[in-house]
Amino acid sequence: MSTMTTRRTTPSTGQKVGLVLAGLMSAANIPSVLIPTPEGEEGPPMEVLAVGTVLGVVGLVAVIAAWRGNSVAARIAAVAIIIVTLTGLPAFFVDGIPAGIRILVGVSIVWTVAAVYLMFAAPRRGPASDEAELR
Repeated sequence: MSTMTTRRTTPSTGQKVGLVLAGLMSAANIPSVLIPTPEGEEGPPMEVLAVGTVLGVVGLVAVIAAWRGNSVAARIAAVAIIIVTLTGLPAFFVDGIPAGIRILVGVSIVWTVAAVYLMFAAPRRGPASDEAELR
């Protein structure tokens, strides 16, 4: 029988910024199932909207746990926003999608990359910590 241990660390300022970005993206996806694509318009199917809502909830809960130092939760939050972003990629390949939607998907890609990078960026080590190591 194996036990899984969860590492708890205090997130750095940069990691907290990444968590805030991930939390905002997750929260923005929660109501997506309540706003279906109007009849006759191009847009995501209801299944994709439902997945976005579920991943939004999962991501938001994971961000809260990661903020408290749970490193596994940070990974779950990252996976949730990456999958949500991937569901938007067809907007670049389907005809008839308005330019505004394509721009929004492009912004979400940059937002996701920034959030994930910041969430897992190693804390910066300043000169004071370098001097302490030399002693």
